[in-house]
This record gives sequence, structure tokens and C-alpha cells, in this order.
Amino acid sequence: MAYQTYPAPGPQPGTEQRRTRPRILPGFGLRGPRREKHVLEAADLAALAFPVGDDGVVIGVDPQGLPAVLGLFRPSSYDLVLVGGIWTAQVIALRAAAIGARVAVETARAQLWGPMAQAAGGGQPCVTIHQVGRLGPQGASVASPVLVVRDLGARPPRSRLSAAPWQTTLTLLPYLGPNASRVLNAADLVGVQRISPQEAELTGRVLSLPSEDVAALPTLGDDLTLWATRMRRQYVRAVAGQAEQQVLGGPRRMD
Repeated sequence: MAYQTYPAPGPQPGTEQRRTRPRILPGFGLRGPRREKHVLEAADLAALAFPVGDDGVVIGVDPQGLPAVLGLFRPSSYDLVLVGGIWTAQVIALRAAAIGARVAVETARAQLWGPMAQAAGGGQPCVTIHQVGRLGPQGASVASPVLVVRDLGARPPRSRLSAAPWQTTLTLLPYLGPNASRVLNAADLVGVQRISPQEAELTGRVLSLPSEDVAALPTLGDDLTLWATRMRRQYVRAVAGQAEQQVLGGPRRMD
């Protein structure tokens, strides 16, 4: 704590000059820079905004060209379904690994995931590949979140993994199979790339999409995805960086 000193009162007549002693005023330190006060009118308070909830993985840009951020990891289990190509799923997996998450891929197409897994960690096993039915508990935690990618075709079997906090499951569907309604209804978030008009009608019914979105789904470009819940929806254009392009190539809907 800093103190300010003041001279003691001068000597009284007939007394000896005494040495000045500091007068201690607790709580009063050196004065800081003189600045004008920042005053905000009450009517302007509504203009204040704070980016609460904007932490996560940048999965592309929105129609305004702003970063589209997906909060992948939460203190409860989180289930995503992507009806689309492996390229988009691998972009999400790479970016999850880039923020320190572990990625476990359960797939019958190990040859398509191997180069990405090898490039992701720079020699560290942050992305692991598992045969179908061989994926065990991952031990996800707040300090070590896990993204489980299930690339098991259009009719994925039920996962043997129990739901866990800080563990997110991304189920990749190349197209909508016979059990599509069950899979879409169970998801917390659904991403849809280009699909057939019949698939678009089914998706529109399950997700309560407006007619303009149903009509747009069969015409989407390879880099476009409609991410939707029953309350909100947003188109996102995936933009790969130079390093990602070297590993994954350009955007593509089919493999």
C-alpha cells in the first residue's frame, strides 16, 4: 500500500523546531493518470455484447463471410450427424485435433483416414483409427476432450460407447438409409450436404425445414453444409487452409 505524506504543523512560539514527521493517511496512494470518465447512457446498454458461447472449432464461414464456430465439446455428451462426404468430416476432425482434442475414428475405410491421421499429430497419436466394433472407452475429460467419428456407412450400428461428458460423437452418413429418421431424431445437431430431392423431403420433415431449404439441399456445392436443429439453421461454407488442402485435397461431396 502506498502512502502520502504531509508536513506536520509549524513550531509553536516558544518551542523548539521539531523534525517533520509523516502523517499517514491509509487508503490514499499516488494519483494515477488524469483521464476523462467513460460514461454510457442507460439507453446505450443494449448495444453491449459479449462473445459468450463463441468458443469452439471454426468449421467455415457463414453467408456473411464471418467465422462459423461449432462448440464441439461440452460438459455433457453431444451427438452430431453429418449427411455428406468424408472431406468435410475430416476437416472437422483435423480442427478438433488442432485445439488439443483427441480424435478416435471407427471406420471400415481405414485407407481413407490413414493419411489424415498420420498428418494430424505431427508424429503424436492424437488421431487413432479403429476397426468396426473395436472402439473402447476413451476416458474423455475437461482437460482431454474426445471426438468420436463413426464412419460406418448409411446404416451404422448402435454405438457400444456409453455417453460421457466432454465426448462428442460425429456420425457420418454418405446418404440417408432406412433408419435415417431414427438417426436424425437422436442427434443434437445435423449437418446436411447435397442430397437427392427424396432425401431432402425426408430431412425437411424430420428437422422441420422450410420449403426453400428443402428445395436448396439438392443443389448445394461440394463445400456447403446446412447445419440445423429444430430451432435454428445456418449454411456454412468450408474453407480449407493450405496445410489442410495438402492433406485432404479440395472439397468433394463423394469419395
